[in-house]
Amino acid sequence: MRYSPDRLDLTLIALIALAAATMAFAGAGRGLLLANGAVLAIAAVKGRRILLDYLDLRSAPPLWRGLATAWLLLVVSFALAVSAVTALFS
Repeated sequence: MRYSPDRLDLTLIALIALAAATMAFAGAGRGLLLANGAVLAIAAVKGRRILLDYLDLRSAPPLWRGLATAWLLLVVSFALAVSAVTALFS
C-alpha cells in the first residue's frame, strides 16, 4: 500500500518550509524581530492545525478547543515577548 499525502500534510509541509525560509532570511540581515514574529505566526497556524486535526479537537466541545487555542497563543505570545526583550537589550 502506497502512502499519498493529503491536503493537511501538504499544508504542514508548506508551513515548515515557510518557517525555514523566514529563519534563513533573518540570518542574512536585519529585521530579526520581524522574522521571529513571522516564524511564530506560522508556528501558531501550524499548531492550531495540529490541535484541530491530529488531536481531533475539531469535534470536541467549544470550551476545550478554546482552552487549547488559548494555551497555544499564550506560548506563542511568551516566545514573542522573550524575543522582543532579547532584541531590545542586545
